[in-house]
This record gives sequence, structure tokens and C-alpha cells, in this order.
Amino acid sequence: MQIIADGPTLVLSGDLDVRSTGEIRNAVYDHLRRNDAGAVVLDVYDVETIDLTALRVLAMASRVALNDGQRIVLRGAGPAVLRMLHLSHLIRFFEVERAAVPA
Repeated sequence: MQIIADGPTLVLSGDLDVRSTGEIRNAVYDHLRRNDAGAVVLDVYDVETIDLTALRVLAMASRVALNDGQRIVLRGAGPAVLRMLHLSHLIRFFEVERAAVPA
């Protein structure tokens, strides 16, 4: 698992699971504290797998962000991430950017 900050965007990659939840939580909350754009974008394009524990950490961060007048946007969610979001019903906590449709 790797997290890279790029302006208002956090780029997450690899396997997001119970072993990485502490690091994910710290990175997202730190980014929310430093963000003044109103939205933190989590780029999950390179996330290979995500488990329920990691999704719950992100969902809670999204609720905290909304309470502070911010929002969390998921960008680049692939089939594995979208499937877990739908199965867990946690998709309701996020704004999910639609993938661009090829011309």
C-alpha cells in the first residue's frame, strides 16, 4: 500500500486492508485538516483490493469531512472497489467521479 499527496488529491495504491487502516486514517485526516479547497480527492485507480475495514475508515472520514463543510471524492474506482462499495452499502458516503467515456 502506498499513499502519495498531490495537492488536494491523495493517490492510494496497492492493497487497502486491515493492516493499512491506521496509515490510511492518518493520511486522510491530515489531508482534510490541511485542505482549504472544500474537497479531498482520493484517487483509487491503482487500488488492487480493498476490504470492509478500509472502506469503513474512508466512510467515517467522509462523514467527518461533511460535518466540517468538506467532502471526499473517490476518483478512478475500478470494478473491485465499486463492487465492495455497493456490497457494503458504503457508496452512499462518497461522491464517486464517473469514469470518462471513450469517444
